[in-house]
Amino acid sequence: MTSAVGVRPKKSAGSLPPGSGLGGKHDRPRDRALRGALHTFLGLTCLVWIAPLLWAVYASLRSYDDTAQHGYFSLPSKLTFANFAKAWTSADLPHYYLNTLLITIPALLITLLFSSLVAFCVSRFNFKFNLALLMLFTAGNLLPQQVIIVPIYRLFLLTPVPSWLSDSGYLLDSQFGLVLVHVAFQTGFCTFVLSNYMKTIPHELTEAARVDGASVFRQYWQVILPLCRPALAALGTLEFAWIYNDFMWAIVLIQTGDKMPITSALASLSGQFFTDYNLVAAGSLLTALPSLIVFFVLQRQFIGGLTLGSTKG
Repeated sequence: MTSAVGVRPKKSAGSLPPGSGLGGKHDRPRDRALRGALHTFLGLTCLVWIAPLLWAVYASLRSYDDTAQHGYFSLPSKLTFANFAKAWTSADLPHYYLNTLLITIPALLITLLFSSLVAFCVSRFNFKFNLALLMLFTAGNLLPQQVIIVPIYRLFLLTPVPSWLSDSGYLLDSQFGLVLVHVAFQTGFCTFVLSNYMKTIPHELTEAARVDGASVFRQYWQVILPLCRPALAALGTLEFAWIYNDFMWAIVLIQTGDKMPITSALASLSGQFFTDYNLVAAGSLLTALPSLIVFFVLQRQFIGGLTLGSTKG
């Protein structure tokens, strides 16, 4: 005969105590008010962030004559996609899309390759300057890029390169130089993230590969790197957005208009004495389109990359 002493009846889902924080009819009025205030604050914050984008969409669908006659804060007489077609042709956006592709893709691949190599050495091997090497790569992210514009400009101005890399014969005014700048500034962050991620991979895997006769490079390429695909995907999404949206370095280091990426080429839509802001809004939306597509396609990796490497599991 089984004794019932010490046996507590299970509580049903509907018998949760008031204020348990799980929602429902048992929430106290104060909890519901706080939750409502929080949702209101978050909604207003989202509206503030998305308002410029919505306003750009609204302005891009109106003609210049309409806004010049009635003002931007008015109801449109008609909506049209003519500004998008004009921005696509007058600014030669396909050419600048190609320029951006030639800068972003190599910079992204080289950054992930270099950072993964350094992270592998830092996380898998113990040597005297292990921590110092990681700090050296990470320290570059602590320095504002604007502080070293003049030294980098002078360095690029005096550094010769082969003619097939630059028409001018120097790093200045070359897309290759822009790739080097992005690699230099982004490798530190990627190294920090990947090193923390690789430390979570058991060392027994590389030890087993070493026993089987695998070289160091084979351990990196065939054992560790395949296991880092989630981290590489998240970093790839983040780095694509950062490199693609760069504006400052292209303006500083590129002097020929035909070599500029698309974010810097938007300046061609602004005239010296007259600027059609409806046309500029349409061009800006077309420029942001690839970045938005990458974000929505790889949204899970993008959000996961926000906290990637922050903890050591």
